[in-house]
Amino acid sequence: MKIQSVAIVGGGTAGWLAANHLAKALFNQNITITLIESPDIPTIGVGEGTVPTIRKTLQSFGISETEFITRCDVTFKQSIKFQNWLDSHRHGRDNFYHHLFDPPSSMGDDLSSLWLQNPSDAYSQLVSSQFDVCEANLAPKLITTPEYQAVQGYAYHLNAAKFALLLAENAKQKFAVNHVKANVIDTRLHLDGSIASLVLDKCGEQEFDFYIDCSGFDSILLAKALKVPFVDKSQELFVNKAVVVQVPTDPDAIIPPYTKATAHQAGWIWDIALSNRRGVGLVYSSAHLDDEQAEQKLNRYLSGQLDQYSYRTIPMKVGYRKQFWARNCVALGLAQGFLEPIEATSIMLTDFAAGYLASRFPSDSRQCESLSERFNQTMSYAWERVVEFAKMHYCLSDRNDSDFWIDNRDPQTIPAGLSNKLALWQEYVPLSEDLFSKFEVFNVENYLYVLYGMKFLTYKKTMSESSLVLAKQHAARIRRHSEQLCQHLPAHRELLSKIHQYGLQKI
Repeated sequence: MKIQSVAIVGGGTAGWLAANHLAKALFNQNITITLIESPDIPTIGVGEGTVPTIRKTLQSFGISETEFITRCDVTFKQSIKFQNWLDSHRHGRDNFYHHLFDPPSSMGDDLSSLWLQNPSDAYSQLVSSQFDVCEANLAPKLITTPEYQAVQGYAYHLNAAKFALLLAENAKQKFAVNHVKANVIDTRLHLDGSIASLVLDKCGEQEFDFYIDCSGFDSILLAKALKVPFVDKSQELFVNKAVVVQVPTDPDAIIPPYTKATAHQAGWIWDIALSNRRGVGLVYSSAHLDDEQAEQKLNRYLSGQLDQYSYRTIPMKVGYRKQFWARNCVALGLAQGFLEPIEATSIMLTDFAAGYLASRFPSDSRQCESLSERFNQTMSYAWERVVEFAKMHYCLSDRNDSDFWIDNRDPQTIPAGLSNKLALWQEYVPLSEDLFSKFEVFNVENYLYVLYGMKFLTYKKTMSESSLVLAKQHAARIRRHSEQLCQHLPAHRELLSKIHQYGLQKI
């Protein structure tokens, strides 16, 4: 049967990202796309960090970066600054490292071997100029830098609710996506088990040929209607709750150009500065910390001001669906699964999966079986790599101040794939060839920043005198480049103010 109509169930970032990806790819193919959004269910709206790939996505949708920044309270994100993830007695009470967005050693050969000669220094500062740019709270570009172009690599912090509205407007105006506000009260199936129709409270029964489940944690199509089981990952990733709050900021306050990720005894705290407020969330393991203790910790982090703001506790089901595409239904966003907010993987996986689906969307229902098999293999691989990368942040820590950190180092909780990588990297500096698939979610530079930021020590091999000289010259070039950037790049808030006033140059 030819596929002529698609229903996307659920709005928010996931639903409207999917709508833009699909509608753009299928434009002028006589396929109608309808997004059905409940008027009664608010979006989660706490994941306000992105990764650099989102720039390419937004540009492909034809969204002006200037409009995006001005309408969605956007700030630039050049890094994640991990604070206190290591033992305070060995590394100091204010130990930190940067997971930067510019690749390491961009002006020559890899400097990891040079760093290993003296690993007491900050790895990210040795290998990248972006370290100093971040620590100086500078922007990643100039007002004269065209839209989506960069001096330093960057992603964004954003207001998730406003972002969803901008995506919705773009999908409806540019790509003719239909928008229905209604609740799905029932799902009816064909005899073969595929979805036949949706029953809506305001529109009655509606039939479509293909369905996208963006209904969040509820997963009303893939999980509830099609009974696709859940793959639990809570034995590897312990964090399963978050206390979240939004804190207004002074209009003249310095805006850090990075996400702050501050570890505590049973998890960590994210702190994301937008142009007018901070999004703060304390994530924790309920097996190691109770709700009252979590609130007390967040209150201390906010200098005793938590009760001045509205806050809520969000449970997180840690894992993903065994299948992401079943029969004529694909799940995206939280309906696929959720691990935890570290490294902003939720929006990243949604964007990746929606773009992949759009590039391999079936024109006929007979294609679903072969396409779904490939899609499920790819997405399962991607989710497992995210599990490994997230777990690495915990199992590399040498903190001993609580059972949470000690339990995270238990070999039984470490995925086999990660254990194999770490065993290899104890002997050899990581290479891109160590990562086998083009569907890797994180590249070798991501691993390098986290591994050596957390003082993981690869066996130190003696460098030849000539190699040592070249490496030191390379490091000196990076230091000079850092000084130049710090002299010429504007303060983060200064650039944002200019963008609001003048806009960025169109490409």
